Amino acid sequence: MRIAEIFYSIQGEGLLTGVPSVFIRTSGCNLRCRWCDTPYASWRPEGESLSEDEILARLAAFPTARHVVLTGGEPMLAPGIHSLAARLRSAGWHITIETAGTLPPADIACDLASLSPKLSGSTPRPSDSADPAWTLRHEATRLQPAILNQWLQYPFQLKFVVGSPTELQEIDALLQTLTPPVPPHLVLLMPEGTETAPLRAQSLSLVELCKTRGFRFCDRLHVHLFGNTRGT
Repeated sequence: MRIAEIFYSIQGEGLLTGVPSVFIRTSGCNLRCRWCDTPYASWRPEGESLSEDEILARLAAFPTARHVVLTGGEPMLAPGIHSLAARLRSAGWHITIETAGTLPPADIACDLASLSPKLSGSTPRPSDSADPAWTLRHEATRLQPAILNQWLQYPFQLKFVVGSPTELQEIDALLQTLTPPVPPHLVLLMPEGTETAPLRAQSLSLVELCKTRGFRFCDRLHVHLFGNTRGT
């Protein structure tokens, strides 16, 4: 399995914000978000090939941790991800899977599905120097309601990176396609950005949207604490 990085930090986003967690970041993604903050796992994937035994051995360096996050890139693309998750479950880890929800869970061991469907603002533009083929592929792939419905059978959070208040209409349209209905407090709105000042500027308008709709505001605590750096 190609692994971009394994590190111990705190969860910076979502329902488990602040919880000490080991992050296993797989390398490779089936999307190309224009604002991706981990290009080394998507646009320019890198990393080393590790066996399950080698991955589990590295977790032993963090004896106080009980939460593990499978992230990417897109972790559901990684060969052997189901087997790795099963071994983590057997070892007593709480497993969060951070996924765009474009690939089915297929009974993977998971305690929290952190689902991040991509809105239209994620699609790369010609000005991003993106390969036109990737622009088309991303746009055709980024939303998969039928697959998201499969993920909703797990404990979940539905986390949207919002770059513009107009994207709320896209969120509403998607929510209408999902079953069972998603409770508003499990819909998280997160500002786009990798620096504290821009995040704060966007956060104020998102807070107001959350107040009017009953959605949850999702900050990016790791960015405020550590900046946009790897291994945090």
